[in-house]
Amino acid sequence: MARRAMTTTAATLTATAALLLTACGGGDDKASDDIKGADTGSSPSVSASASTPTGVKRPEITIPSSFQLTFENWTSSDPTEQAVLDDGKEQLRAGYAAIIENKPDGGDALAFYDTEAGLSQDREWIKSYTGKNVTVIGELPVFDPQATLFAKKTKAQLRYCTDETKARTKNRETGKVVGNPAGTEPEVAYVVTMQKNQQGIWQTVSTNSKRGGCS
Repeated sequence: MARRAMTTTAATLTATAALLLTACGGGDDKASDDIKGADTGSSPSVSASASTPTGVKRPEITIPSSFQLTFENWTSSDPTEQAVLDDGKEQLRAGYAAIIENKPDGGDALAFYDTEAGLSQDREWIKSYTGKNVTVIGELPVFDPQATLFAKKTKAQLRYCTDETKARTKNRETGKVVGNPAGTEPEVAYVVTMQKNQQGIWQTVSTNSKRGGCS
């Protein structure tokens, strides 16, 4: 149930994740319905507001309490790195919100946090759920974040891990709940390529995942 990453060009990171909780394009995992990351409770996150450039209105993202997406130690003493963490977090929340709301196109929030290439990739991830008429439930901790800046702080790489032990998919029609198959490594490592747009928002360009890649 990890986020499945799709390759957008030959130069982008190769995707390697499962379809249970992972979700976004081809990979080498053997699960059947993947999840990427989630937040606790049903109220929209306000953590990104501190790093929002003046005059930019961020979309509100709401995730129901049935899917507990938690971000552990998601802080940095460096303000630019913190902005990367904040926008990466909101992008992840936007993607899961689209799955839960059954929006195959990703909705306005995901478009806000994705580049055109990133949105194309994430739509494939979302459709791996909506196309099977399933949503996500349970708990998905997102932890061990590492933000690296380069290209004069206009590009970044965000790394983090998820633990799918308590994450599940649920069929909207039958109510059937499915988790990763027995013996599946629950931890998935992610590498997200990001770039800063003209509004000062750190947008996702591509996502790569590897099951069992966390230290």
